Amino acid sequence: MKSDIRSILKLEVPLIVRIAERAMHVDEVVQWVPGMIIEMAKNADEELELLVNNVAIGVGSAVKITENFGIRISYVGDLRERIDAISGRRPIPEAAETPEEDRAPSLDPEEAKVPAGDAE
Repeated sequence: MKSDIRSILKLEVPLIVRIAERAMHVDEVVQWVPGMIIEMAKNADEELELLVNNVAIGVGSAVKITENFGIRISYVGDLRERIDAISGRRPIPEAAETPEEDRAPSLDPEEAKVPAGDAE
């Protein structure tokens, strides 16, 4: 059992520090050229999101370490949230308490796909 835990703890997972995000029209994206600057609607001194397996688990601020960048963590979710992120599970807050008909539509692209038999 201990060797299983040690093996799991040695797994590598993708770590992402999200600076900002913004929606753009496709016609804007196809006009990109090297050297172009894309302005983001976020102040340079705001905290950055820390993601594991594309799941936000914390925030922090950018720091410079010699010639590299790093992140100083100011908040990180509890251990259960981090384990869920590592395993690829995304916690659904209050899902059990919200009736199906009252839930907002999912923004998950995988859930939004139309089954092949239902396509028009």
